[in-house]
Amino acid sequence: MTALGIGWGPNAEGFRAGRNAFRPITAFDASRQRVKSAAEINLPAKPPATKLSPRQEARLDRAARQLIMAAAECWQGAGWESSATLPLVLGTTSGGMTLGEDYLKQAEARPHDRRRQPTRVSHYQCQRQALLLMDALGFTGPLTVIANACASGANAIGHAFELIRTGQSERALAGGFDGLSELVFAGFDSLQALSPTICRPFDSRRDGLGLGEGAAVLALESLYSASRRGAHILGELVGYGAATDVHHLTQPHPEGRAAVQSMQQACRVARVEPRQVGYVNAHGTGTPLNDAAEAAAINCWAGTDATKLSVSSTKGSIGHLLGAAGAVEAAVCLMALQGNWLPPSPATEQIDPCCQFDYVTSPRDARLDYALTNSFGFGGANASLIFRRWR
Repeated sequence: MTALGIGWGPNAEGFRAGRNAFRPITAFDASRQRVKSAAEINLPAKPPATKLSPRQEARLDRAARQLIMAAAECWQGAGWESSATLPLVLGTTSGGMTLGEDYLKQAEARPHDRRRQPTRVSHYQCQRQALLLMDALGFTGPLTVIANACASGANAIGHAFELIRTGQSERALAGGFDGLSELVFAGFDSLQALSPTICRPFDSRRDGLGLGEGAAVLALESLYSASRRGAHILGELVGYGAATDVHHLTQPHPEGRAAVQSMQQACRVARVEPRQVGYVNAHGTGTPLNDAAEAAAINCWAGTDATKLSVSSTKGSIGHLLGAAGAVEAAVCLMALQGNWLPPSPATEQIDPCCQFDYVTSPRDARLDYALTNSFGFGGANASLIFRRWR
C-alpha cells in the first residue's frame, strides 16, 4: 500500500516507471503548514472482505485500514490458512495517531461529549491495530510491535527473520505501517525537514524530505516449510544487520559509521561480499545531512567496487513512510529481483559528487542476484536487509 496504488501490481508498475505520487493533502487541513503536499493514498471507501465485523471495520483508523489491506493481500498470496498460530511482528512510529487527534479535537470542542472517546483511547494504542489484523485474518500467536523510528519496518522484518533462522518458528508475518497524521506532519514541518520544492534524494540541490503513508507485510517462512507445501516463493531473505551510532537525536553520524556496521553485519549473516550486491535501495530521505552520511557509508562499505554498484531511493516517488518505510522498501527489492529492473529516482537531476556509486535516475532493466535495503532513523537507528533472487 503506497500512494502509487493498492497491491503488488500497481506498485511494481509505479516503482519501475519512477512515478511521482505526491499531491495536495486532503487527509487534514494543511493550510497553516509551510509545506502542503504529501504522498497520500487514495483509500477505497470499504476495506477488503475479511473476518472483521462491520462494527470492527467502522472503528478502523487510517493506518489500520492500510495495514489490513496490505496484510490481506500478503496472506492470500502466501496461501496460509486461518486458525494458524504464528508470530506477528510490526513496525510503526505513530500507530493510531489520528485517533488521538480526533480525541483531542472533540475534547476541546465538546468537553462533556464522551461519545466514541473510550473507543478512541482503546484503539489509539498501536497493539490494537495488530490485534485487529489477527482478527481480520483469523490467526493467533505472539505479537511484537517495534517503534524504532524510521528503521521500525526493517527491524520488524529482521526480528521475524531471526525467529525463523534460530528455529523458534517456521513462519512469521512481519511488516510496517503508518498513516498520514497532522501532528507528525506538523512536527516535521516545524523542524523544517520537509522539502518546500520536491524531494530529490542525493541531488546536490536537495532541500528536505517528503512525507508519505503506506504499509507492507511479508509472509516469512522457512525453506523446508515452504517447499513442503509447494508455496510460491518471491525471494529469499538472507541477511539482516542493525546498529546504533548514538551520535545525535536527529542527525546521523557524518561518516555513517553505524550505517556501515549495519550493512557489514547483513553481509556477514548472508555470507556475501559487497561486490555481489547488485542494487542498494538507499534510505535516501533527500535531506542534506542524511544523504551525505549514507553516501559516505555506502562508499566505505562497497570500497573499490562502489562504482559498479547501482543505488536509488524510492522516497522520491512515495515519500518517507516512517515506520512503514523499511517494509515497503523490502517489497520494492523483491519486485526488482523478480522483474529484472531497477527503480529510478527521476526527480534527482544533479547527482551529488559524494556519490561514488551509480545512482539510477531513469528506468533501467537489470538482472540482479542480491539487493540490499537500508533504513535509518532518528536516534541513530540503522537497519539493513539483504534479499536474494529465488531460483
